[in-house]
Amino acid sequence: MGAGERKMRRRAVDPMLRLESLLWDLGYRNVAGVDEVGLGPLAGPVVAAAVVFGAYGPALAVDDSKKLSAARRRSLDREIREHAAGLALGRVEVEELDRIGVRRAGLEAMRRAVVALPVAADYLLVDACTVPEVEVGQSGFVGADGFVHSVAAASIVAKVYRDACMTELDSRFPGYGFARNMGYGTAEHLQALQTRGPCSIHRRSFAPVRQALERSAGGRL
Repeated sequence: MGAGERKMRRRAVDPMLRLESLLWDLGYRNVAGVDEVGLGPLAGPVVAAAVVFGAYGPALAVDDSKKLSAARRRSLDREIREHAAGLALGRVEVEELDRIGVRRAGLEAMRRAVVALPVAADYLLVDACTVPEVEVGQSGFVGADGFVHSVAAASIVAKVYRDACMTELDSRFPGYGFARNMGYGTAEHLQALQTRGPCSIHRRSFAPVRQALERSAGGRL
């Protein structure tokens, strides 16, 4: 079986690698998948990951991180880190997020992940958008974390890292259930906001936090 035939067979067997395979065939070698997590929570940082796999390397059983159990995500995170040719994380903390806005914070977290890669990416595949201020070709696809191998891997790495951050923050700021809700506005979390007021990792630019801060006469800074 020739190299070209092997490539065609791989695309048929691994549909999530279709875009990476096309780019590899065009001569790109360090194709990075990029995704962010944590735009919606009321507390905690926004985190992004960029992941590069070697051309025509092994395909992992990755998927959109939201479709996977926490245990499965952690298992895949270990596999991704073992097989990736390059991996990096970017994060934007609450203070900066409140200053620049959550959408811009997500883009900035992705930019930081890309520039932190230990191997320079020569093309980016991104979930839903494109990464600003990077001099590299890129394409964004809505829902890419569900059908692009490297983007799915990035979504898993970012989610596992952010969940670990929120679990650690739960021990520093008890009473909000961060280890369970990861900062999202669950009923438990909203009730804690009402009774305790916001803590320093709450996003004051988000309406529920701002309203709770007003009710608690300044909150706990």
